[in-house]
Parts: sequence; C-alpha cells; structure tokens
Amino acid sequence: MTATTEVLRAHAEDQHASELAALAANDDRPRPPNWRMSPWAVVTYVLGGEAGDGTPITPKYLGGRRLVEVAVATLATDRALLLLGVPGTAKTWLSEHLAAAVSGDSTQLVQGTSGTSEESIRYGWNYARLLSEGPSRRALVASPVLRAMEGGGIARIEELTRIPSDVQDALITVLSEKTLPIPELDDEVQARGGFNVIATANDRDRGVNDLSAALKRRFNVVVLPLPEDVESEVEIVRLRVGQLGAALRLPAELEAVEEIRRVVTVFRELREGVTADGRTKIKSPSGTLSTAEAISVMTSGMALAAHFGDGVVRAADVAAGLQGAVVKDPVADRLVWQEYLEAVVRERRPWADLYRACRELG
Repeated sequence: MTATTEVLRAHAEDQHASELAALAANDDRPRPPNWRMSPWAVVTYVLGGEAGDGTPITPKYLGGRRLVEVAVATLATDRALLLLGVPGTAKTWLSEHLAAAVSGDSTQLVQGTSGTSEESIRYGWNYARLLSEGPSRRALVASPVLRAMEGGGIARIEELTRIPSDVQDALITVLSEKTLPIPELDDEVQARGGFNVIATANDRDRGVNDLSAALKRRFNVVVLPLPEDVESEVEIVRLRVGQLGAALRLPAELEAVEEIRRVVTVFRELREGVTADGRTKIKSPSGTLSTAEAISVMTSGMALAAHFGDGVVRAADVAAGLQGAVVKDPVADRLVWQEYLEAVVRERRPWADLYRACRELG
C-alpha cells in the first residue's frame, strides 16, 4: 500500500514556501532575533505585494495595513498578541500566517477548550518513562508553548477565553519572565530570542472565562473587524472560495461574482438588521453569519454544481447552504428567515431564482 503525499490542507509555511523564501532571500531590512524575515517583509507576505526579485506575493488577509503593522510590531516586543473579534473575522487564519512568516512554523498550537489542562500550556510527563527512570528531561513531554520557547518561535493559542481561568494564568510567568519553571527537576526553560505568543479570542465569548487583569496586561489587543463594505467582503469570499475549490479539485465555476454578492448581501442585511438601502428593518437570526460562513456556503454550492449540476454555481446550488447557515434555531431562526424571504428576497426581481430555490426547500 503506497502512502499518499497529498494533504487536504497544507500548513501556511508549506503552501506558500516559495513566497516566504523569495521574501527572506531579498530582505535586507533589520530582523528581530530569530525572525525569518523583517517585520516589513512579514506585512508584505500577509497583505500581498512583490518580493525584491519580482516574485508576486498573494494577499493572505484583506484588511487595514495599519492593523497588520501593529500586530507584527507587537510580536517584535516583549508583549504577546491577542487577536480579538467576532467569529469569522480570520483570527485563526491571520495568526497562522503571522507565525509562518515570523518563525517558519505555525504548528506550535494549543487549541483552547473548557477541558484544556495546564499541561497543554506548561508540560506533562511520559509516565512509563517516569516510572522506569524517575523525573528527567527525557520523561518530560513539552507543550507547544515550551517548544516555542526553546526554539525561539511563535506559539499559538486558539480561543484563549474558552480555557479555564486557572489554566490561563499559567501563561503569566511565561509572558512576563519569559521563563517556565520545572520544579520537579529543580530546573527551568528560558525563552530564546524570537519567542512570543499569538492568542485568539471571540469577543462574544468574553463571559465564558474572562482574562485576569494580570494576564490582560501581558497582551497587546488587536481587534479584527468585519469587512467594511459589500465589495470588500465579496473579494474575500471570492479569493478563499477559489483557493478551496482548487484544493478540493472541484470542477465548478462561479457565474461571475453575482452569486457571491447575493450571499454576502443576505448575510450583511441579516447581520445588521436592515436592508442595504436602509429602507426596511428586518430581524436578525441567532447566528453570527460571518464571512467564513459565506465562504462555506459558496464552497458547498460549488460541490453541488460540480457533482450534481452543470458545473456552474447558481441560486439552486447555494440555497440549501444559505438556509442552513441562517437557521441555527429551528423555531426562532426559521421565522426570521421566512420573513426575510417574503419581505426582501421576493421583492427583488433579479433575485426571483433565489426566492424560488429557497421556497422549494420548504
């Protein structure tokens, strides 16, 4: 049996290895200790542009340049970076690409949940080795944070506010002293130059486990906003859907960008509680209807068009995904969706096909 070398989703540093190499090779600006490239080159990698040898750099994040510059500058200081925002604002996406550009490794990752233990942030033990050899560095199981400290790299912590408060506070010494004590061995690990932490948090989940005042002081907070206007969001969705379609080898095509624009318009109107022209107030559903969900709806539509249609994404292909994204609560959200269909979608003549497709779903 032959093992395949293909993966469904490559890490950022692997997927964009040629761009990272071109930027690093032609970067003569000052670099912080152990950084693969200068802060200026990191921003170019994230926002897109051109390397010194003319290699085109594709944009990874479509947003304000100053916001990205603040995030990158933070990583060059002794403060950690906290990316804050509602679901779907590309917090995880940005943190991965920042880590890939700065340290060449985005895999030092702690996924925060209510069950995340202190060992996930500090260290654990290989108990078979511990019993046979006693406490030693060979028996110690390093956490992603500890490995990043030893290698002078970036550690990523996803959904920090979902981690229990007492576990969160295990970061305080790491972030303030840049040291991780190992009292069982009467030893410690001191961070090498280049070490830092990028954490993400959903600001709608602040009530789950608020950060302590001591921990907040160790972070510089950068708030990632939703796209400012329809065209910006359409472009984000278009780029990501194209990338995902290619990665999944979906032989489907979008009919210009009009189908994306309709999905984005629906999401924005339901999010904001008012139609684009400001004339009609509408109810908002319980979900966030983020840009990430719009990408998911369009990708699902591409799969339907590719495998059960003529290869061109149309209203019938996105209707099911659209309804599924909006109706999270089968009672309250269904009423919101039905009212929106009748009061808004039905009245837009160019949207007649979308209205029919949604109604046929029941």
